Amino acid sequence: MPPPLRSSRRRYRDYRQKLNDRRKKRVEGSADAQVPGASAVGTGDPGHKKDRKRTRSFTKLLKEFWGLLRGHRKTLAVILAALGISTLLGLLPLYGTKVVFDSVLRNPPLPTGLPAWVPTPQGPIATLTFVAIAMVILAITSEGFSLISRWQATRMTKRVQVSVRKKVFDHAVRLPLHRVYELKSGGVASILREDAGGVGDLIFSLLYNPWRAIIQLIGSLVILAFVDWRLLLGSLALLPTVWLTHRTWIGRIRPLFRDIRSTRQTIDSHATEAFGGMRVVRSFSRQQSEAAQFTRNGHLMARQEVFAWWWMRGIDMAWSVIIPVASALLLYFGGMRVLADNQKLSAGLITQAQALTVGDLVMFLAYLTALLGPIAALAATATSLQNSLSGLDRVLDLLAEPLEMPSKPGAKVVDRDRATGRITFENVAFSYKGSETPVLQGINLDVRPGEMVALVGPSGAGKTTLCNLVARFYDPTGGSVKLDGVALTDITAESYRRLLGIVEQDTFLFDGTIADNIAYGRRNATQTEIEHAAKLANAHEFISKLADGYGSLIGERGVKLSGGQRQRLTIARAILADPRILILDEATSNLDTESERLIQGSLQSLMAGRTSFVIAHRLSTIAHADRILVLENGRIVEQGRHDELMQASGRYRAMVDLQTSPPPAPVVEPKPVKKEWSHAKME
Repeated sequence: MPPPLRSSRRRYRDYRQKLNDRRKKRVEGSADAQVPGASAVGTGDPGHKKDRKRTRSFTKLLKEFWGLLRGHRKTLAVILAALGISTLLGLLPLYGTKVVFDSVLRNPPLPTGLPAWVPTPQGPIATLTFVAIAMVILAITSEGFSLISRWQATRMTKRVQVSVRKKVFDHAVRLPLHRVYELKSGGVASILREDAGGVGDLIFSLLYNPWRAIIQLIGSLVILAFVDWRLLLGSLALLPTVWLTHRTWIGRIRPLFRDIRSTRQTIDSHATEAFGGMRVVRSFSRQQSEAAQFTRNGHLMARQEVFAWWWMRGIDMAWSVIIPVASALLLYFGGMRVLADNQKLSAGLITQAQALTVGDLVMFLAYLTALLGPIAALAATATSLQNSLSGLDRVLDLLAEPLEMPSKPGAKVVDRDRATGRITFENVAFSYKGSETPVLQGINLDVRPGEMVALVGPSGAGKTTLCNLVARFYDPTGGSVKLDGVALTDITAESYRRLLGIVEQDTFLFDGTIADNIAYGRRNATQTEIEHAAKLANAHEFISKLADGYGSLIGERGVKLSGGQRQRLTIARAILADPRILILDEATSNLDTESERLIQGSLQSLMAGRTSFVIAHRLSTIAHADRILVLENGRIVEQGRHDELMQASGRYRAMVDLQTSPPPAPVVEPKPVKKEWSHAKME
């Protein structure tokens, strides 16, 4: 019985308690301090416990991100160079405020202080005109370089997003099957869309904006040092605030965003699963409960997002107060300096060059804003940076997972034309990961090229597992499986699987046209070849009756077709692939009797000359097999041809007799007789 679902409020309280426990562990230096995945927020999905990883350091993330930019680094150098020029040019117009206040508005005017190589204008109006024109030219030039750098950075962001998503997708499809099943389709979509897409956004939040801030910071410091070093020291005293806000707020935000992303992944997985199984949901009238679970998870994520929002607002509020206060204090002390220097200048205690002028103070405040502006912007965008870093963290977690059966050094690539299809099992044993109970044990089998081998036995005997080893979805935990005398572990998995054709009981079709689905295993097939395969699979007739024929869209998983029609398309797909090794797992289970008889002839033609493994519960369909294997408890207990096994009167004979004998008469229990109460008894 499933555990009772808890309210989002209760799960959120548990989540906050886990955050406190995690923070205490981190403070105490515990090696067990980890960032929880979806299970930490009470989603009740134990499979996600494996997703919990230690939070990577910022330096580690920066190094990994730099590795993902391989192939884009020249473009990045151009972007940063153009941005540096744009930022420096943008600082120059601020010097014009000093020139205007001291050389135009002041009486008597002071020298402009411009470099000797700059033509000095004569007269206040000429100076004002020169400064105005220069500021416009510098602003336009700066904006031009800024546009170039931003355009290139945007293009680079999109290219990195595409390359990272491709890398994540390529890695995810090569994960072990049990891990793929744990991720679920909605979870993978969340990682590809949100997390991998956020990696590209790091170009702006981790490189572009910080680089602009650094250039602006250094340029402002250099200019302010020439104005008044004492006021500069006062402004630099604000810099420790950056470290304090990062330490107090930002350092705690990334784990929160990681938790939010994990919850979103769970929500996406649940929604995808619910809509994929909508027939089951409706047949058991579970629409309301599924909607309620979706809503509860959404409420939990909303509470997490609000909690993270408060931490984000703390940073914004701090800097919204710091900048005005700092400007007011420096304006006050700077104004006092100007008044004091005017008195000293009148008394002859200092020279004009030593006095702090009104133009100096105004320029200082302008550059102070330029100094603190990028710092405040970085602090404000640090929350989005931590959000993107949490996505990078999750992407790296996935990329760090081991691939399915990585090829050994020197692994062979199978030549399709030279492979004969001989499959050999040598003392094979297999147990699923995390289970000590063997599913197969002591399997010794030599299947000749072109031989048809049928697998029969009760459910759980190991029939499908044996075929999974043939398809190399798993490697045996003991012994070896060989192709033409070469162990499958010494052959690259991709080249070996090009020899396979698989038709399973649970059909899977893609959202596309009928022609695309039939040609899935052979993308260069012609229309004539597609139609020929459909005719052999007895599918051409119903396809021709559709409005768009082979161009008809069948919907996700082929929902617009009946079960028998979907099964015939998967058989046509296997026929067109022209495999050397064929696996049929209840391939005709969803067909009516007439269609099954028609397709049996096509399957005989398909299996001719091909090594075939056939799983069937209806024993009449495999009576013509070259060899029949009877499996029980993971072992081969009988093998031989149909007539041989029938004469042996063993386990196979008992199974045939059981299927051909009429079902036993149902046992009808007598219904309890209801007592009728008479009025007399009631009285």
